[in-house]
Amino acid sequence: MQTLNDIRSTFLSYFDKQGHAVVPSSPLVPRNDPTLMFANSGMVQFKNLFTGVETRDYKRATTAQKCVRAGGKHNDLDNVGYTARHHTFFEMLGNFSFGDYFKADAIRFAWELITRDLGIDKNRLYVTVYHTDEEAAEIWKKIGVPQDRIIRIATNDNFWMMGPTGPCGPCTEIFYDHGDHIWGGPPGSPEEDGDRFVEIWNLVFMQYEQFEDGTRRDLAAQSIDTGMGIERVAALLQGTNDNYATDLMRNLIEASADATSTDPDGPGKTHHRVIADHLRSTSFLMADGVMPSNDGRGYVLRRIMRRAMRHAHLLGAKDPLMHQLVPALVRQMGAAYPELGQAQSMIEQTLLQEETRFRQTLDRGLKLLDDELAGLAEGADLPGAAAFKLYDTYGFPLDLTQDALREKGRAVDTDGFDAAMAEQKAKARAAWAGSGEAADASIWFDLADKHGATDFLGYDTEIAEGVVLAIVEDGKEIDALTSDSPAWVIFNQTPFYAESGGQVADHGYVRVLEGTHEASETRFLGQVSDVQKRGDGLFAHYVSAEAGTLKAGDAIQLEVMHARRTSIRANHSATHLLHEALREALGDHVAQRGSLNAEDRLRFDFSHTQALSQEELDRVETDVNRYIRQNAPVDTRIMTPDDARALGAQALFGEKYGDEVRVVSMGRKDGSGKGTDGDTYSLELCGGTHVRQAGDIGAFVTLSDSASSAGVRRIEALTGAAAMSYLRTQDHRLAEVALDLKAQPADVPDRVRGLLEERRSLANEVAQLRRELAMSGGSGTAAPEARDVAGIPFIAQVLSGVTGKDLPALVDQFKDKIGSGAVLLIADTGDKAAVAAGVTQDLTDKLSAVDIVKSVVVELGGKGGGGRPDMAQGGARDVANADAAIAAAEQVLKG
Repeated sequence: MQTLNDIRSTFLSYFDKQGHAVVPSSPLVPRNDPTLMFANSGMVQFKNLFTGVETRDYKRATTAQKCVRAGGKHNDLDNVGYTARHHTFFEMLGNFSFGDYFKADAIRFAWELITRDLGIDKNRLYVTVYHTDEEAAEIWKKIGVPQDRIIRIATNDNFWMMGPTGPCGPCTEIFYDHGDHIWGGPPGSPEEDGDRFVEIWNLVFMQYEQFEDGTRRDLAAQSIDTGMGIERVAALLQGTNDNYATDLMRNLIEASADATSTDPDGPGKTHHRVIADHLRSTSFLMADGVMPSNDGRGYVLRRIMRRAMRHAHLLGAKDPLMHQLVPALVRQMGAAYPELGQAQSMIEQTLLQEETRFRQTLDRGLKLLDDELAGLAEGADLPGAAAFKLYDTYGFPLDLTQDALREKGRAVDTDGFDAAMAEQKAKARAAWAGSGEAADASIWFDLADKHGATDFLGYDTEIAEGVVLAIVEDGKEIDALTSDSPAWVIFNQTPFYAESGGQVADHGYVRVLEGTHEASETRFLGQVSDVQKRGDGLFAHYVSAEAGTLKAGDAIQLEVMHARRTSIRANHSATHLLHEALREALGDHVAQRGSLNAEDRLRFDFSHTQALSQEELDRVETDVNRYIRQNAPVDTRIMTPDDARALGAQALFGEKYGDEVRVVSMGRKDGSGKGTDGDTYSLELCGGTHVRQAGDIGAFVTLSDSASSAGVRRIEALTGAAAMSYLRTQDHRLAEVALDLKAQPADVPDRVRGLLEERRSLANEVAQLRRELAMSGGSGTAAPEARDVAGIPFIAQVLSGVTGKDLPALVDQFKDKIGSGAVLLIADTGDKAAVAAGVTQDLTDKLSAVDIVKSVVVELGGKGGGGRPDMAQGGARDVANADAAIAAAEQVLKG
């Protein structure tokens, strides 16, 4: 039997032999398409190659691309588990040509791989072509496909478009016939929706460009984009038409069944399928840096998690299940996708934490759903307001509610739900807008094509000369920059670092050199307040003119603010040492999830599910400072990503790395400051600027550890002069406290603890005295006596000098005094009133302290109040109407 791993290997090996670059799967979060939430096909990472705005050193490529379809336009979530072929996570095998080979080779490659290397019976294969694509039909005939198995399709099913405009072209699809024992007809027939004929591969021929007026022209460089669903191919090669019966999915399903002691093919079959599928999507999303949250991609991840967790609940799982299945997934897919194994610990911890939290609300949410259904007519839809309440109160996404209702033969009033969810969905859509590339990206790609990438000189210098290449304002190129308004300026080279990788942009100055303008023009001076990467390698500088005019072609001098750059790079280098110190203190699951390296502070987000103890924080801070004092050189080398990873360099998941990367190493574990790569303390891929010696950081002080988001912690810290200033300030504060206490600084903690204990003791004495005073009736007065109200002994008293906290104990003492009856105490606390009432246990079946308090609070200008039948409390505005309040209480006693 050919396993799914065998099929992937066979596919990539075949195209490797045909001269294709084997390109790793891109992250699930796309960087080059703001319209996509997740990568959903193999061509996503190559989009700019197809449109011509980017070039690489290969003309043909092949990939096994991880894909997720679970939100936005491409959403298969509702069907997962109920059909044989729908998934939230799947792998798309593909081969691509960027202006190299075209239809004849693409079809030949596909036929040869399918029938020879994979051994699929060619007599079971059908192909479709676009009805006007005679060229493709003729190629298939020459390959050997009979005329009656070449089907012409006149619809857009066989014509692919990247969008309303842009590259497009006809498709040819390959179908497999599972046999007449399964219902369904060939593509184009009335029964085409059946399961008998299954599409396994789609070949797109990008040969036209579509324009806004509806016309099409031949592309100068015709290209190929193909996609083969590995799960479908595995199913047919393993003798089934059910993706969930393939080896990989079956192993995950059996792991689920073993963990729940249930039959994988019994009544819970659908539940196991959902769990197996969702295990893959949630694990891969987290491995690529997506963490569960309440908006954007994190919200979709949480929806998938909770849907799987509900199905685990339906299987009868008493304890969190999903995290127990991660090792089975890593065994199946970890070799092909190493990031899965590297993130295993973090994935397990996050799943455990999420499922533990969700289980606390699941039972209540499902009970609410049952209660809502009980009040409806048989078969009626659940009102949208009720579905929204499930979402808003219990965190149930709409699709989870629909999934629960599907089993009951019901649905949700989605219009009502959409009305209630309009604001949240608008926010979610905004967050799902993709990777956030600028809307006017086309001008930057045009400028990059015209001028080439900006040459960054900032690793070696903070001052450089250059030439103005272009000035851009509001997405359009302009002739000159004046003091009227700032604009983005492109230079041929720059020492300014552009914001990326958590490091903020450099600030500084632009000066026009003498003699570059006509004599009547003034010398230009401008300030750079931001630098951003744009297009394909451009550095865009946001420049405000202070004097003169700047034009394209001007020769300029660029100068980075030295002090600011020095502080930023010290903070950046410290984050590298901090990252490694956290890994050593907490474990290998720690991975960077974000950072900020600014001039005044650093912030570091990392995967970890618990707050750090003081001992852990102390260890981390000590380790970082030890390597700072070691003062080892900070080495930077350029190498391939593979070589860097072979050295053990840490990479940030989700980051896009080119053919060459910068590897930054700091510190030596043996303490010598010198040594081999194996002795390096911190080794990371990084494009930022850094100190030359670790000692240049100066000092490192942690300020706080806090939660950034679910499963992510955040440490904020200071370095250098800012750290020393902070420590001096802390010393001064301690000295002031010591002076006030007339103690040495070292004795301050003990003195403070003693004062706190003394304060607590005095507070208790004061409280006791207040209660005794109140019980005695106050200075010069007799203690209150009970009077008979409707046969019930009743004590009512207005007190001063006591607090609301004192009242319950006083009520209990008065109840003990009278033995049987009711007590009402009203305390005048100065700015407001506090009320407490008590009823002895023998009377609580006919009289409630809650009713007494509520009647009193209303008369005193308050509202509410609550408690138990024997003891209740409330608050009010003042005691001005105390007599009326006591009278109201007596009416409650009289019934």
